[in-house]
Amino acid sequence: MLRFIYNTLWWLIAPIAVLRLLIRSRKERGYREHIGERFGFVRGRVPEDDTPLIWVHAVSVGETRAAQPLIEALLKARPDARILLTHMTPSGRATGEQIFGDRVLRCYLPYDMPHAVRRFLKAWRPSVGLVMETEVWPTLIDECRRADVPLVLTNARMSERSFRRAAKFGNATRDVFGGFARVLAQSPSDATRLSALGARNVAVLGNLKFDMSTPPELAARGHAWRAAIGTRPVWVAASTREGEEELVLQAFAELGVDDALLVLVPRHPQRFNEVAALGEKKGLRCVRRAAWAPAGAAAGEVTVPDLPRDVKELLGDSMGELGAYYAASDVAFIGGSLLPLGGQNLIEASGVGVPVLIGPHVFNFTQATADAVAAGACVQVKDPADLARVLRELFEDKARRVAMGGAASAFAASHRGATVRTVNVLTTLLPQ
Repeated sequence: MLRFIYNTLWWLIAPIAVLRLLIRSRKERGYREHIGERFGFVRGRVPEDDTPLIWVHAVSVGETRAAQPLIEALLKARPDARILLTHMTPSGRATGEQIFGDRVLRCYLPYDMPHAVRRFLKAWRPSVGLVMETEVWPTLIDECRRADVPLVLTNARMSERSFRRAAKFGNATRDVFGGFARVLAQSPSDATRLSALGARNVAVLGNLKFDMSTPPELAARGHAWRAAIGTRPVWVAASTREGEEELVLQAFAELGVDDALLVLVPRHPQRFNEVAALGEKKGLRCVRRAAWAPAGAAAGEVTVPDLPRDVKELLGDSMGELGAYYAASDVAFIGGSLLPLGGQNLIEASGVGVPVLIGPHVFNFTQATADAVAAGACVQVKDPADLARVLRELFEDKARRVAMGGAASAFAASHRGATVRTVNVLTTLLPQ
């Protein structure tokens, strides 16, 4: 009965979903492109031969970047196979194209409707499918089982809050999670919760995001920006979400550190204009990264001009450069955590060796946050006032700042290796 209700709801909301795509395309044109793929219609991209196809689903930007080391390792381990990378958002698709170019195939994952999923599987004929972290789509899982496509929940996590919600559906939940061929969990607590929900063949392999590394050219770009900024205190507020920039700017106003510079990097590119206007409304002189250090400067073809001392906010209005923003900063605050949004990935900042601050709402990254705090790499703050206080202390205490940065690097290095372990499991599911 629940499955019937679920499928019926999809038929009812599908027209609304398309309308929502068109509305969102006003700010981000990519939402009106490839709409047919969201219903399983694929044209002119599918290989005709019997080459093994490894399908990796990464919803948006964060998941795509997290999947990068795994995809690179799969390309190396199985050069005879093709990789299909699917997304749900245009920004995720653009990130995949930026990272991999034509080395992978790409498509949108269809809506979770039986006929759409069947068309998708029939067109692509994947040898194995990988969905990342929390992507649990009942119809997709069921249709993969019917089509004899092993579906693996990779880098899997399950928060206590999500576990309690899923457990309320009893046998229906166990049937869904039992449909995965393998579940590769980030931590023992994730594995325990997933097993309790019916997952089979569960293994703890660690967090793939620890294997992400900032490319040397990106770090060098950040260092060049820092040289142009000068010796003033710099902090980055990374991957901020709607409603959170107000709180970040409140903390900045309370900071009380002369000459400090805020580098503000919204998570979603369609909000760049909105966030820029917000800073100007607060009376801050705001410069966009694209206007200050254009593409030629980023590539080293043009010298980055000195940033004027009266600039208080640098808006990070570029994609794929978060590592450079971290490298240009003294302290990193990780967004999505001052409001109950679950937090964002603190691992990339740790890998760059920058002290990390994060808010109280981290239910999507509970284990990683707890481990980072225990390692001395991260401080969890309660609210904007607490954020301002800890920032002030770190700016005034260079020795503590340096120690936290070293602890962050060590923390990231000690947790690497999930990619190799994951590839070893996945290759057993592929045709030899």
